[in-house]
This record gives sequence, C-alpha cells and structure tokens, in this order.
Amino acid sequence: MARGADLKIDIALKRFGPDSPPLFENFGLAITPGSIVALTGPSGVGKSTLLRLIGGIDRDFTGTITIDGRPASEALPPGFVFQDPRLLPWLTALDNIRAMREGTTREAALSQLKTVGLEGAEALYPHQLSGGMQRRVALARALSVNRGLLLLDEPFVSLDQSLVAEMEALLREVLAQTGATALIVTHDQAQAERLAQRVITLTGRPVQASEGAGRPAP
Repeated sequence: MARGADLKIDIALKRFGPDSPPLFENFGLAITPGSIVALTGPSGVGKSTLLRLIGGIDRDFTGTITIDGRPASEALPPGFVFQDPRLLPWLTALDNIRAMREGTTREAALSQLKTVGLEGAEALYPHQLSGGMQRRVALARALSVNRGLLLLDEPFVSLDQSLVAEMEALLREVLAQTGATALIVTHDQAQAERLAQRVITLTGRPVQASEGAGRPAP
C-alpha cells in the first residue's frame, strides 16, 4: 500500500482583496498520512477555497502549506475531484486520464481504470458513459495525478441517492486500497461522518474550525 501524504496548513492571512475582511487568519490544520478528513460548513464559508489553496490553484495568501515537508507549490500536485467530472468530450476514458499528467503510460491509465471498476471501458467517450461511470473516470484521473493525496470538492453533489451510496462505497474501497490522504468537502453532515475519520466544521469569518469524530479508522 502506498503511503499517504503528510499535510500541514498554516495560513496567516487569506483575503480576496485589500479592503475585504480576512477569510482565513491564523488558521492551521495538520493532516497525518492516510487520514480521511471531511470539511463541512455553510455555503461560502471557504471550504472550496481551502482546497484550492492546498492544490496550488490559488497561491494568493500569506503563510505556508506543506506536503510531505515541501511547499505545496513544489510538491507533486494533489489529485483533484470536482463537483462535476470535467471530462474532455473528444477524448476516450483512457485518454482523459493520460491527458491529465504528462508521462502517464497506457498501462498506468488502464490500472487506474481497473482500480475504479472500469476495466474494459477505456475506449468509451464521455457521452457513452453513464453519470456514475463519468465520476469513476474522474476519480481514476485524480489517482493518476497523485495516489497519495486526493482533494474532493462535493464530488457526489448532483447524483441520486442510490448512485451516491455506490460512489461512497467505491471511494472507501479506493482509499483503503491506496492508503491515500483525502480531504472531502461536503455539505452533508451524515455523509461526512460515513466517509471520514475526522469531521472538521468551518464557520465564521475569519474561518474557525471545530472538530468532531467520523467513522473509526480501519
């Protein structure tokens, strides 16, 4: 099993403009390797912004974020799963995975598809995939970028309940198999407690964090 990433977050200041109030101020979190952490809280509180900061998409802040002791800007980028699959419609499932990270071999991409239960679907285009299959490709694509650190931003928000249950089971299986560190943003408190070992609720401005227990670690 691969070792999950060690993540340390120390944000001295994050705001969206010189005259706007701080979103994050003196905010810190430590995420140990292999931890599964859910971030919950009201809409607009800063959950997705925090993921973008960790992922290096947003670098406009004061402070440090390190992944395995290296600044996030210099570390291997996290694997990101967004609210919608964001697959390129002109590429097959296999090529959507290979396009995400230079040097990804056909064999590696096939292995990721197998991990998410899509063995044999490599030649299908997004329009030939069901909604659940598209989500599986998106997860495989994230794994191809970084099997040690996954950031998931409301990944099941628009799915019906039966498909949510299926995707939650898949995610638990993948995380157990890979040993990845995972941060999952969700508005659903029950889902947070089902998926994560730690549930961190963000409130207020500047953001404050309070912590509760999720499911027991395996």
